[in-house]
Amino acid sequence: MTARFTVTARVLAVLAAFSATNPRLTLTEISRRTGLPLTTTHRLVGELAAWGALERAGDGRYRIGLRLWEVGSLAPRSLGLRESAMPFLEDLYEVTRENVQLAVLDGTEVVYVERLSARSAVSVITRVGGRLPLHATGVGLVLLAHSPPELQERVLAGPLRRYTRKTICRPDELRRMLADVRRTGVAISDGQIELVSLSVAAPVRGPGGEVVAAVSVVVPAPETHPATNPLSYVPAVRAAARGISRALGHS
Repeated sequence: MTARFTVTARVLAVLAAFSATNPRLTLTEISRRTGLPLTTTHRLVGELAAWGALERAGDGRYRIGLRLWEVGSLAPRSLGLRESAMPFLEDLYEVTRENVQLAVLDGTEVVYVERLSARSAVSVITRVGGRLPLHATGVGLVLLAHSPPELQERVLAGPLRRYTRKTICRPDELRRMLADVRRTGVAISDGQIELVSLSVAAPVRGPGGEVVAAVSVVVPAPETHPATNPLSYVPAVRAAARGISRALGHS
């Protein structure tokens, strides 16, 4: 790898070695994950740690440092959007006391830029900065339904990963759902990522009317909590989406 990749590529490979499932790594583990020699890994990790992109924990393992988070938080799509959205996300949280999420489109995935959650809310696998595919999430369905046709066709061409028995993996079924999202202005994703949860999502629009994000509330699924009525959450989610859209300049 050292002969074929630039220094920048090697540094990025070191950072990419970390993930939500592997947030703390030893030098040997980083070397193995990146394919870099241990001596090269040691030098790059040392430089990244000196700058603050990595931190060394008490057990000798390394983790992502606060300096990298500080830089990442300046991303324009996240910074202005989160600041404008936060009052409405807090209102939605106060009304529902469930998981409230804000996400944006990145390639064929959604990236979660904010999440509010009560201790008693249904468990979810999402986290700020986390990614999930478009076809299996409420926010993803909203963003995909309003994305350019070429992106929709690329996602429909698959493969569509199955998370549960309820995950939509048939292109014709997904196409119908996207049409319903555009028609109704809301997406309801029931048990597609986890059977215990259901997501109700709506689009957030920018000044020109383009969909720039999606907001959702994740609640217990009717399968595990029969009293859950997804439609009862639609007005609150729509109101939050409209509020954020107005704050962004959409009329």
